[in-house]
Amino acid sequence: VQLQASGGGLVQTGGSLTLSCAASGFTIYDKAIGWFRQAPGKEREVVSCISSVGDNIYYDDSVKGRFTISRNNAKNTVYLQMNSLKPEDTAVYYCAAGPGGLLITTHPAEFDSWGQGTQVTVSS
Repeated sequence: VQLQASGGGLVQTGGSLTLSCAASGFTIYDKAIGWFRQAPGKEREVVSCISSVGDNIYYDDSVKGRFTISRNNAKNTVYLQMNSLKPEDTAVYYCAAGPGGLLITTHPAEFDSWGQGTQVTVSS
């Protein structure tokens, strides 16, 4: 069972992308979901997380005001709308499931069901 991220691509600075995170083999209605990213030579870092019912949302300071996380449990999918993209947003983006429905942690080590990520490249 895993979560598959998609929707990445190459955009110019200031552009937008919407990433999707789709579950395969299980449902996510009772899971907090997190978006993470990893740039070359850097550790994986949290971008944004959302509780199972969407009432608790976390954004890293680096993306506040630019990114919006949302979910549609009926479609078993979580989204990450990314606006005003910057070159420093360039990374492979992953989604993963948290340890339950409440958003109690944003540490990547506490999440599982990782799938292949999607590359986001922002050109200057």
